Amino acid sequence: MSDFVNDFWNFYVVVIVLVSILACAVLLYVQSKGKVNQGVTMGHVWDETLEEYNNPMPKWWSWLFYITVIFALVYLALYPGLGNFKGVLGWTSAGQHQAEVAKVDAQVKPLFDKYLKMDVAAVAADKDANEMGKRLYLTYCMQCHGADARGAKGFPNLADNDWQWGGESAQIVETISNGRMGVMPPHAQLGAETIKDLANYVRSLSGLPADSVRVAKGQEAFATAGCSACHGPDAHGMHALGAPNLTDKVWLYGSSEATIIETITKGRNNQMPAWKDFLGEAKVHLLAGYVYSLSAGGEKK
Repeated sequence: MSDFVNDFWNFYVVVIVLVSILACAVLLYVQSKGKVNQGVTMGHVWDETLEEYNNPMPKWWSWLFYITVIFALVYLALYPGLGNFKGVLGWTSAGQHQAEVAKVDAQVKPLFDKYLKMDVAAVAADKDANEMGKRLYLTYCMQCHGADARGAKGFPNLADNDWQWGGESAQIVETISNGRMGVMPPHAQLGAETIKDLANYVRSLSGLPADSVRVAKGQEAFATAGCSACHGPDAHGMHALGAPNLTDKVWLYGSSEATIIETITKGRNNQMPAWKDFLGEAKVHLLAGYVYSLSAGGEKK
């Protein structure tokens, strides 16, 4: 890769660009000085009477081409285009974007500051703030959690009464700000039979059909194999670890025996990206208010 970023390629680009522009200027000059036998046809005739004559271009048309050459040279002097040369003005697309963002932020900052001073529950109850939070959600969050916030396989439903990391306002802000890393370690070492027992036990916790013999064995394995350390002895989960409640009817990857066996055997890895640095504290606060409002915030499990 270093072969394409050394000084040779910078020189190569500069030469190609300048030679191309100057060649256009030379061609225009040569053509303007050449002798033309006006009134002599080129021997091409269309539609019986339409003939092609060897006449020079109008002067105004030639000067338009000269102006484009001059414009190109001035542009390349002011803006980047000649290899590594940044231009006299020092303009960059990134700099312009940052300036535009800063301008917009300055215009909306008073409004954002107003809502930032309110707690998340109050933001959730404010119609205008909630609408702003919804627009932020549809811009940054719907790709994973869906336009209706009901999630998909591997992406949590934000509109139900279940929380993996806790549904208090501070917990929601923490999740959006700094992200989460959900890890279910693989337990293939337990063996196929024990894992199948565990799968049946977990299914029984949600009232799903399960083999009663395997359920009994699975319950014992749940306590001895380390499952209770994360999900709790009652399998109600643990928000601090992001360990889901196994006794409800909420499934992130599916409730079939085969899916649960796959989860126990291979484990799962889920990451919620951090948004604080990208969105800023005020936008995160509005997003948290919207998410909080989706399921009567604070009343979720």
